Amino acid sequence: MRAWRCSTVRWLFLVILVTVIIEGQCATKDPYTALGVERRATLQEIRRAYKQLAKEWHPDKTKHPEAEKKFVEIKQAYELLSDSERRKAYDQFGITNEDAILNRDRPDYTGYGRFQDPFEHFYGAHNFNFHDQDISLYHRLSITAKYYESNILPKSHQTPQILMFYADWCFDCMKAANSFKKMIDTLEPYGVTFATINAGHEQQLVRKTGVHSLPCIIMVLDGHNYIYRESIFNAQNLVDFIRQKMPYKLLMPVTDDTIDAFLGGWSDNRVRALILEPRAQPRLRYLITAFYFRERVAFGFVSLNAKDTRRTQERFKIHPSLDSLLLFNEYPSRPVASISMSDIPSPTLNNVISVNKYLVLPRLSSQHVLDGVCPAEWNRPRKRLCVVLVTENTSLHDGARQLMRRMALESSFSRERVRFAYIYKEKQDEFIDTLSKHNQLQDALLKLVIFWRRDTNHVRYEWIHEVVLQVDKTAENDTQDQFFNTTKQKVDNAIQRLLRTSEALSFEAEVKDLMDEHAQSLAVRVLNRVLLALEFMTDNLGQEHILPAVSVVGTIAFIFIIGYLMSYLLRLEEEDIQLKQGKNVDNLNGKSASYIPELRLHELRAEKYNGLVRLLKPGCRTIVLLSDMQSRPKLISAFHKAVWPYRKNKTLMFAHMLIEKGIGWYAELLRLSLSESREMKINPRNCIGTVIALNGHRKYFCMYHAKHPESNRGAKRMIKMTRHLSSMPSDPEAGAFLGMESSDSETSMSDVSEPKILLEENLLDGLPNWLDRLFEGTTHRYYINYWPDFTSK
Repeated sequence: MRAWRCSTVRWLFLVILVTVIIEGQCATKDPYTALGVERRATLQEIRRAYKQLAKEWHPDKTKHPEAEKKFVEIKQAYELLSDSERRKAYDQFGITNEDAILNRDRPDYTGYGRFQDPFEHFYGAHNFNFHDQDISLYHRLSITAKYYESNILPKSHQTPQILMFYADWCFDCMKAANSFKKMIDTLEPYGVTFATINAGHEQQLVRKTGVHSLPCIIMVLDGHNYIYRESIFNAQNLVDFIRQKMPYKLLMPVTDDTIDAFLGGWSDNRVRALILEPRAQPRLRYLITAFYFRERVAFGFVSLNAKDTRRTQERFKIHPSLDSLLLFNEYPSRPVASISMSDIPSPTLNNVISVNKYLVLPRLSSQHVLDGVCPAEWNRPRKRLCVVLVTENTSLHDGARQLMRRMALESSFSRERVRFAYIYKEKQDEFIDTLSKHNQLQDALLKLVIFWRRDTNHVRYEWIHEVVLQVDKTAENDTQDQFFNTTKQKVDNAIQRLLRTSEALSFEAEVKDLMDEHAQSLAVRVLNRVLLALEFMTDNLGQEHILPAVSVVGTIAFIFIIGYLMSYLLRLEEEDIQLKQGKNVDNLNGKSASYIPELRLHELRAEKYNGLVRLLKPGCRTIVLLSDMQSRPKLISAFHKAVWPYRKNKTLMFAHMLIEKGIGWYAELLRLSLSESREMKINPRNCIGTVIALNGHRKYFCMYHAKHPESNRGAKRMIKMTRHLSSMPSDPEAGAFLGMESSDSETSMSDVSEPKILLEENLLDGLPNWLDRLFEGTTHRYYINYWPDFTSK
């Protein structure tokens, strides 16, 4: 009984298998024969054959009655052979039906335990299961940091670049190898480029791209790195990730109400393309194609399932269940190219758009447009001419541009030999001035120039002087047609003459690159940077980073708020003090007076010594008056009056010192300036009225004394000064200051005639003049090695 059941099951299995094979063979012919390749052909050879046959059998390229059927057959054969698993199924079993292998998951036999690994008891399941985990795929696609900079980043401005970061001994990387291979097979036909990077060899690139763990997938798009943060590596999640990071409104939604505005917006120098699909959002391949051609083509998306697109479908006769591509130039009434298929391949999209990516009369708005419309050629016999109209960005020249556009549309010359364009003179004035220099044109507006780009920097050109496109809009239609025919005949004759191999253009010039009129402004670039920074923070800040980030921001905000509050309260207090002082001054003077800044006068004591002398900042000085208890009221008043004009100088500090408290420090200061080894004894009464300016940073001081005039012999004067200060003369009257007794032979007659006794009121009479010389730098400086300690008595 068991044997009969087994035989029955086998016969049923064979019948089903034969049926599937016969159905697959009937549905599709041999894909290798369809593409004309051998069974051992590589993926590159299959792609090359498909591109060649697609160009040959495309319905828009040939009038063969079987072209559409042949094109579909070629497309199905390529889709089968480009999928490694479907190709393997066809080679082994002849299965061509895609539905037969849609469920690619293997059956789960873990519940039976017949083939259990003995190591699983010790190390756990699947730890040593390396089948179908070919890590050699990573090595074949591995790139370096230099290749990343020179190739990946530039190409990311056209197509997405997917990078897989791995390591040699990363078990998770081994497990993800099969999923990564499926991603490549799924997305590579759409134009997505895949590469791998060994994180152990390119650590600097790992830090630069922000890789957090291995394995890690990063998409490079438009020069920016985006980290794939899903824990599951599969093609569908990657498709959603790429779709999410594409630029906003890359395919503008178009309805019956907005289609006319969309098709009529070609004044931005871009062709219009409509993608029509029977679904709510476009396929990824159309998004990638729109990203590739976004600089030259503006894409719009029409959902065929929406109710507000019915008139558009009827207007262009669109099949409601097929994907369609329509391309429009300056004439939106009819498309210049169209494709309708159930699934338009990416190579077909690229080929059709590449041929029609420029308007009938494009504007030379950048160097990239110039290279596309008028490419540089080295082979002179097949030179390509460019006929350019010089205009300005004003509606007054619309008639001339329309006439030029009609001339380009009705031209009998092929687009491979002659291209028509126009240029804005105010935008590209340097380029126009270079071409006008040899002809000495006073005004090049509305004139035609024909040039041939011999190389990227040199052009040969010739102006058509007999043609000036000045259109009279008030003229009748017959007159305008006659003017057009006459102008077109002159231009055609000039082009026909210059296309001859023996005919050379008259002038040659070296030109610079055109200015990019579509470049973003500074404000837009800054805004884009801010948006990218916000997006980066959103992607990289997880739950574990939010609380520390909020804490840091809150702490900084709290510090700023407290600082502002304290400064505000301090400002209120200062204003209140100033108001009170102003009132006091008004009360004293009996009239209103404005507030006068206060001169702060410190007392030099031991606790303030470091702040006033030793810790002075570079460029700052402290000016100190020496007095005693008896003379302080009179001397401080005179000192205050002398230094008052310098109160706003922030590099100066003013102080006074009681000589009774600081006589020890002052004596040590004089000893250091004279390099004396013996201890000096100074009479305090002879020191009153002395003013010293201390430079704490550079360790020197300047001295004012009523009996110490400045001279170039400052050292000898200091010796005489200290000798006098050390003398103990009689004090003939209270409050008198004794003059110096000099027996030096160098004493001048002026010294002899000087009075021997000075009153306290006259001790600071010469201080203002000395302060002027101090700030002029003409006073003598006494340098010391260190500042002595200040000891109070």
